[in-house]
Amino acid sequence: MTKHTTKHIFVTGGVVSSLGKGLTSASIGLLLEQRGLRVRMQKLDPYINIDPGTMNPYEHGEVYVLDDGSETDLDLGHYERFTNSPLSRKSNYTTGQIYQRVIEKERRGEYLGATVQVIPHITDEIKESVYNLDSSDVDVVITELGGTVGDIEGLPFLEAIRQIPLDIGKENCLFIHLTLVPYIKAAGEMKTKPTQHSVGLLRQIGIQPDVLIVRTERPMDKDHADKIALFCNVEKGAVIEEVDTEFSIYEVPEGLANDGLDKLIIRKLQLDAEPLDLSNWRTLLNRIKNPEHEVTIAVVGKYIDHKDAYKSIYESLFHAGFHHSTRILLKRIEAEEVERQGADKLLSNVDGILVPGGFGKRGIEGKIATVQYARENKIPYFGICLGMQCAVIEFARNVLGLPDAHSTEFNSETNAPVICLLEEQKEITEKGGTMRLGAQDCIITKDSKAHTCYGADSISERHRHRYEFNPEYKKQMIEAGMIPTGTSPNGNLVEIVEIPDHPWYLAVQFHPEFKSKPVSPHPLFAGFVAAALNYHQQKVRVTV
Repeated sequence: MTKHTTKHIFVTGGVVSSLGKGLTSASIGLLLEQRGLRVRMQKLDPYINIDPGTMNPYEHGEVYVLDDGSETDLDLGHYERFTNSPLSRKSNYTTGQIYQRVIEKERRGEYLGATVQVIPHITDEIKESVYNLDSSDVDVVITELGGTVGDIEGLPFLEAIRQIPLDIGKENCLFIHLTLVPYIKAAGEMKTKPTQHSVGLLRQIGIQPDVLIVRTERPMDKDHADKIALFCNVEKGAVIEEVDTEFSIYEVPEGLANDGLDKLIIRKLQLDAEPLDLSNWRTLLNRIKNPEHEVTIAVVGKYIDHKDAYKSIYESLFHAGFHHSTRILLKRIEAEEVERQGADKLLSNVDGILVPGGFGKRGIEGKIATVQYARENKIPYFGICLGMQCAVIEFARNVLGLPDAHSTEFNSETNAPVICLLEEQKEITEKGGTMRLGAQDCIITKDSKAHTCYGADSISERHRHRYEFNPEYKKQMIEAGMIPTGTSPNGNLVEIVEIPDHPWYLAVQFHPEFKSKPVSPHPLFAGFVAAALNYHQQKVRVTV
């Protein structure tokens, strides 16, 4: 019996950033899983931060949280939405983590007094991070390298993956390079030279791509593909086109399959795989392209200008829309604009309102005004993390009659601290990785909207926060009509609040957006979109 060998696919990028390596990697993972293979996904990030947990959303986009509490790159969201690959701390490594581990080993004397260098010590640590996912129950590990070829901070990672075929055999490795063929409008031509230069840089490092995936605005002709193959030293059939999608990012896997990418990977890695079955995915695409309904959802947040800051929120809304055969029209509103222009001017024509998470005082009063508008006008409301805390503050101010009500995060001197710091957080000074993070259990009250959505008495959801509902105000809240319908198992922490006499008003302390998939929307997002659709249809009936 031959020894099982985990195969490795490395996805690199060139020419420019933001080409969609994460989406492409996730799509490859989906195609291989749909051929019966067991896949693991991984992202190597060249930045020196230990993780993105302390990074500004304008710098990095959203921080994606895993069950084990890891604060990771947003591309891991693509991995989870597209594949069934279990993700953990082993799924995302940064330069900061790699160097930290090497320095810790040096301090412990594990290098026996040797001079610690990038090669072999840093590169060996990177390789070890890749090999961490090898297992007898894993057929393929897909590792995406952040950044672009030529970035100085990415060189140790490229050198490490260059060495891996020497360790485990070239037949067990595949290099896929994602690059750009721009269309020059003034010349009316597509240009392959940037791709040639990008691959040239990669080959100077010692890596010859086996497959090129080419991002384009419009389809290439055969001459362009043949030219790329010739000058980049790849076989003609290994130049795969990835044209900008017309409807949705969820079209990408089918496009890659139509160009035969999965067959190419199976052949080159000599994998024993089943025939590709994308029937469920194609059913999903049909629902995406042919919606029966349409609703407008306002997302009122602090980082609206950055398209990736609320990436999982937007995708979860779309997933719920797919489920209800409904096109979601997103209305992205900066919370500070609500402060300047008023809620009525910005929110009067929407069918549902969602206030997501965030940190810091900026825009808080706009979020609170948004919650008040949704509550008083009976518009479906969904609050997430800070969106729940703003709901509690608004209710305390305008229903309980506590005008000074606030969170101690924003006003440490408030006389009504309805949101306050977790007890275990009070002595913490370091910011990174110290919040309440990862999967936590929650007990749900029967006869609540949350219970109706989940269809379960207990759930597990991912968290990322420091501040909580102050239990000293729980009795007052209940008597006034805001009901905690989800709590921690010991009953001490409030996880979900609802207003029963509102058509759909639900806010949660956790982050349900991290557990939604296009073929399996999160129950709360599905419930929220259903309520927004019902609200929209009632408005239409009244108008008619």
